[in-house]
Amino acid sequence: MRAAFDPACNDLEQEMRLSKPTQPNALVWLVVSVAAIVLDQATKAVARDALEPYVPHTVIPQVLNWTLAFNRGAAFSFLAGGSGWQTWLFGLLAVAVSIGLIVWLARTRRGDWRTALPVALIIGGALGNLIDRLVHGRVTDFIEVYWRTWSWPTFNVADSAISVGAVLLIAFGLFSGKAPDSKRLL
Repeated sequence: MRAAFDPACNDLEQEMRLSKPTQPNALVWLVVSVAAIVLDQATKAVARDALEPYVPHTVIPQVLNWTLAFNRGAAFSFLAGGSGWQTWLFGLLAVAVSIGLIVWLARTRRGDWRTALPVALIIGGALGNLIDRLVHGRVTDFIEVYWRTWSWPTFNVADSAISVGAVLLIAFGLFSGKAPDSKRLL
C-alpha cells in the first residue's frame, strides 16, 4: 500500500513517503492466542475427564489443588446465579472485546511485543472461556490456590492468560521507560 500524494510536501519528502514500505502488523501474534486456546481447552478436557466435581485433589499441600468446578458467571462467580442470560452477556462481551483487541493488533507494529504479547494472551483467554460457554453452557475451572483457610476462587488456563496479559499490559505501559512528551502535557 502506497501513501497518497500530499501537495504540502517537497519532492524529496514526497518520494520518501511514496517509497517507504509499510511495517507488518502484529496479527501474527494471534498464534499466541491460538496456543492459549489449545492449552486451555486441552487442560479443561483432562480436568472434566479425570476429576470429580468439587472434590479437591492435592497437588502441593497447603498451596495447590486440582478441583473441578463450573461457573456460569464471570470472574469470582459474578452473576453465576442468573437464569442463563449471563452466558449470552459474557459471550457477547468476549466477542466484542476480542474483536477490539484484534483491531488493536492489526494497528500494532509486529515488533512491538510489549503490546502484542499481552493483547494476544487476553484474546486467547477470552475466546477459550467463550468456547466453554458456547459448548458447555458454563466455564470449566480446576486450579485452586490456597493457604491454610484462605482460598483463591478456582480458575483455569484461560483466566490465567487474561490475568497475565492484563498485568503485562499495565506493567509495560507504566514502566516503558519513555519520558512523557512535555508538549503533549501543555
